Formats: sequence, structure tokens, C-alpha cells
Amino acid sequence: MTDPRIRRIREEDVPAVVGLVEELAEYERARHECHLTAEQLHDALFRPSPALFGHVAEVDGQVVGTALWFLNFSTWRGTHGIYLEDLYVQPDQRKSGLGRALLQALAQECVARGYARLEWWVLDWNAPAIGFYKSLGATPMDEWTVFRLTDDDLTRLGRGD
Repeated sequence: MTDPRIRRIREEDVPAVVGLVEELAEYERARHECHLTAEQLHDALFRPSPALFGHVAEVDGQVVGTALWFLNFSTWRGTHGIYLEDLYVQPDQRKSGLGRALLQALAQECVARGYARLEWWVLDWNAPAIGFYKSLGATPMDEWTVFRLTDDDLTRLGRGD
């Protein structure tokens, strides 16, 4: 059963969702790295072939949480999955079931579309989130290491330097 507080993101939600992403960046001690604009988010979500999808949690007409996600593909499973880029619920709304309801909505997307998995990253110091995810049955993938190229290193590799 779908939680009535959870729905797909709408165009008018974009400014509120940008604010939630900024709050998440602050919580993750990386606000200086967050440069998302409303225009960028709108374009990613609402272009003819969207690159990003999203759900929001709404309480008393206010957007208080979000789940932003995109499709990935498992060559081993031979099907798509959902990669959860951001999950955030404002502190005063936590422990109300909204985080679980947002993840449940994504799990329902996976099941309905035949996707093989739902996955995301969590900072290793975020014990409350790790405990919450484990309580849902999520498994940490400790044997994998995340790699990333950005900025000058990405540019150098792209140029073939």
C-alpha cells in the first residue's frame, strides 16, 4: 500500500527539492560541494528523456523529504535497477516513517518494472542511516571501493593526457 504522503516530484516542487539537497549537503559536511540550481534540477527531471526521477514526501502541503534517483544497469542480472542518489527527510520529520515510505516507493518501482536492485551509498560515519538501512534488510557492500574522477583529473583523462 502506498503512503499518501509520498508522490512523484512535480515541477512546482523543484525549488523545495533544491533546498532539501542543500540541507543534505550541509548534513554531510559538504555544503561547499553542492552547486545544484533549480534550472539544472528541472532540466534533469522534466526534459523529454529525463536523466533523473524523483519522489517527495509532503506533510501539511509542505515538501519535507525527497528521493532522487536514476536508472542503472546490471550486466550480471541483465536488467535495470534504481540508483538512489539522494534520500533526505528534514530532521523534524524523521522517525515518522517518511524515509521508509520513500524507499518503499522506490522498491515498488523496481518490482513493478522488473528491476533487479535498489542501491545507494551512505557515508561510513552516518550510523543512524546505516542502522535504518539495515533494519530494512539492506546489505552493506563492504567489499567494494568507490572511485571517482572529477575536476582537473577528469579533464586530463578526457583530453588523453
